[in-house]
Amino acid sequence: MRLGVSAALVDGRFVSGDVEVADGTITGYGLASRNGRGIAAPGFVDLQVNGFGGVDLLEADADGFRKAGDALLESGVTSYLPTFITGPEEHLLLALRELPRADGGPSILGVHLEGPFLASTRLGTHPPAWRRDPDPALLERLIGAGPVRLVTLAPELPGAEELIDLLQLRGITVSCGHTDATADEADAAFDRGIRTVTHLFNAMRPLRHRDPGLVGAALAREDVVVQIIVDGIHLADETAKVVWRAAAGRVALVTDAIAGAGAVGADGAYSLGGLEVSVRDGVARGPDGVLAGSLLTMIEAVRNLHSLGVPLEDALTAATAVPARVIAEPNAGRLAVGLPADLIVLDDSLEIERVLLGGEARVVA
Repeated sequence: MRLGVSAALVDGRFVSGDVEVADGTITGYGLASRNGRGIAAPGFVDLQVNGFGGVDLLEADADGFRKAGDALLESGVTSYLPTFITGPEEHLLLALRELPRADGGPSILGVHLEGPFLASTRLGTHPPAWRRDPDPALLERLIGAGPVRLVTLAPELPGAEELIDLLQLRGITVSCGHTDATADEADAAFDRGIRTVTHLFNAMRPLRHRDPGLVGAALAREDVVVQIIVDGIHLADETAKVVWRAAAGRVALVTDAIAGAGAVGADGAYSLGGLEVSVRDGVARGPDGVLAGSLLTMIEAVRNLHSLGVPLEDALTAATAVPARVIAEPNAGRLAVGLPADLIVLDDSLEIERVLLGGEARVVA
């Protein structure tokens, strides 16, 4: 089967020609195509999805995951990490144990545990009652309960080094976030092997001229991927431009989506890991008025980044290959012969025309 496109995103650049799919895999690209229309790209990879399509994933059952997955496909996401914020241990353990392994929707690549080992001064909307200092025994119980793939923690906390080493030994990616780390503390964490930062600028020590903190340390290095929420709310446009100019090629788009994302008429009350949040005029806030995730979709994030002057191929790569690289996932976020045909087709207006999952058209505009 040919997709009938004019070009495809391959290894961060557009290759003219059509794409061929057979038996669920990509069998060719750059093929002669006289009347091709649109661009084929890998399906989006989202490392931070708290909820979607009216479903809070920490509280979701199998039917909830199917509903959220269908809505994620509509936004071009073909693989993702359900993200569980800080909460009671028994709730986290239950959610990890009952995580669906395969439900016919976007690939669940594992779980992103955002907490509970966070700085008390940088919790954002995370419930302080369930924040914990680094505790190897608790971490062992959590990662033993289900497929944890990514853990966000504050690296400056006493005992964090032991957790970092334990996670890396298990092949689990560690991300710095919800942290008051200084630049020296951040560099020590990066030197220890951490290679990414959760939603840069948000819920962390601010960047100052003589106190650059985690933000400055991450932007100054060339070996750290910075994750950003480009919704026009979490970051000013000028800030997002600065991030790109400092870290082009190592920026990963994330949504930090909550249940209201991808829902029709999203304003209203939603659950975020059991915490009630209110969405008004497209902005989600907790009871204390602090930002509580976003209503962003990945296709919107790509459009927003592109609108700031970032070339389209780079904006798409920031939503595909770069986040896949963060968690060392070789089969996601890439368009290559022999890989699963998890693809999107965009028209000239960057609207999603089709979404393929294993070569099957699951979304058709």
